[in-house]
Amino acid sequence: MKFVIQINGHPGSSQAADTAYQFIRAALARGHDILLVFFYYDGVLNGLRSLGATAGEESSVVRWSQLAEESGLDLLLCVSAAERRGLRTPDASAAQPNGSSLASGFRIGGLGQWVDACLHCDRFIAFSA
Repeated sequence: MKFVIQINGHPGSSQAADTAYQFIRAALARGHDILLVFFYYDGVLNGLRSLGATAGEESSVVRWSQLAEESGLDLLLCVSAAERRGLRTPDASAAQPNGSSLASGFRIGGLGQWVDACLHCDRFIAFSA
């Protein structure tokens, strides 16, 4: 089965990303395909390199980056949602004071890519706040 996953929840106040992560690991282990993981609304904040963890705890962003590297997942942050939340896009100036770098494995894209993936999937699942 081919899945497209959308994550909308803020990483600090929602379990959406953690629940989606566990779902994706289980789906991949069972041989399913994940065509796209689309981060939208406050979910784009999951792609911040600076999103850290407390002592003794693995960072959520590190887990996502490792999963993308291991499985080739496409982790796409919505460009409009990212810009509204102050994330620096790759073509933005490095001197931007409020800008934040994207974590490894994440990239910026648009709703068109999300729609295209949805047209080719069997199931679309949204994990909201």
